[in-house]
Amino acid sequence: MSRQGPSMFAPLANLEFRALWLTEALSVAGDQLTRVALAILVYDRTGNAMYAAGIYALTFLPALAGGLGLSHLADRYRRRTLMVWCSAGQALLVGLMAIPNMPLIALFVLVIGVPLLQSPAVAAQNATTREILPDDDLYLRSQDLRGITTNTTMLVGLGGGGLLVGWLGTSTALAIDAATFVVATLLVHRYVEDRPPASTEKTSWLDGARWVFGDRKVRILVTLSWLVGLAVIPEGLAAPLAKEIGAPSGAVGLLLAADPLGFIVGTFAISHFVPAALRARLIGVLATSALGVLTLFILKPTLVLALVLLFVAGFVGAYQVTVMGIFNTLVPNEIRGGAFGAARTGLRVAQALGIAAGGALAQGIGSSATTIAIGGALGVLIAVPATVAWSHARREGEDTAAASASAQEAPAAKRESAAKQAS
Repeated sequence: MSRQGPSMFAPLANLEFRALWLTEALSVAGDQLTRVALAILVYDRTGNAMYAAGIYALTFLPALAGGLGLSHLADRYRRRTLMVWCSAGQALLVGLMAIPNMPLIALFVLVIGVPLLQSPAVAAQNATTREILPDDDLYLRSQDLRGITTNTTMLVGLGGGGLLVGWLGTSTALAIDAATFVVATLLVHRYVEDRPPASTEKTSWLDGARWVFGDRKVRILVTLSWLVGLAVIPEGLAAPLAKEIGAPSGAVGLLLAADPLGFIVGTFAISHFVPAALRARLIGVLATSALGVLTLFILKPTLVLALVLLFVAGFVGAYQVTVMGIFNTLVPNEIRGGAFGAARTGLRVAQALGIAAGGALAQGIGSSATTIAIGGALGVLIAVPATVAWSHARREGEDTAAASASAQEAPAAKRESAAKQAS
């Protein structure tokens, strides 16, 4: 298959998208730096590993509540205004964290505030991107670019965040993150159009959740997306897996990096070689393959084979980009923020539960490799019927669209025939 349609970089020609894309890249980079800096800062002060892990977890957990409770604000208020105020608020909170000798209790409170503000901002950014790129193919390419950028930034942060914080110091690292939010605020305010609110009604988070679970096609899509909760089990078991397969402790980083690296390469390959029309048909097949690959861990692979399996799982797991692109196209603009928040929260919950359940099962049966294989098998059992359901729903949608087009063409044909007879 050869590339058809616009290139992955074509959306960058749009000034608004370019500003949002750069804003997101800066935010992700700053977040990675902050997570590492806070974990190091708290551990240096307390010497308590539980506190260090707790402050790291707090950078994720409030986003779950914010995803449901605050994302709908992206539908009720002007999205540019919401992004500007949230970015400015995050800059203030992270700036306060950068103050030397800030009390630990204050750090914990500030850490909770940052992801809470991030949830409506991300929902507004996601919805705005669909607004400024109405062309389906161009929009899908923009999602490819966002996926690659985000995962590349996270991958680099995973490998170099600790080194950078060690070189700069925790306060300087946090100050840099605060500066990224200031830049994001200025970029959005300067280059993103100030559109009116998407909804004329006072929407709540329930409106988005009702749409996600009430629409059959969307419900199938999020089911395929939330399977990532089983696909991330290897991430939580990287350390015990390395020990089980006889790999050195330094291999843990490689095991953690293999999947996101595969995702980056897979996203580029799908964007470059697979036409947009075909991508919708491949979603279920790729989702099933991503979990099916993990079942091969039952073979107790060597380090090299484990890295290959995780890379391939990440490669085909790039279907997630297409899922969210179609999701945002199906959901009406007036509830897109709330619906995105519900879907994103479900995704995060699935990941958290998957990692927790994987850890518990591995502890119980005494094998991380077998646990990964079991998670993959369970995922396949869910993915296969979901794939069949998606295929039926997609064909029904195509038939409905074709029937609608025929119904619109019929009166026009009659008018044309009548005009010819009259002449």
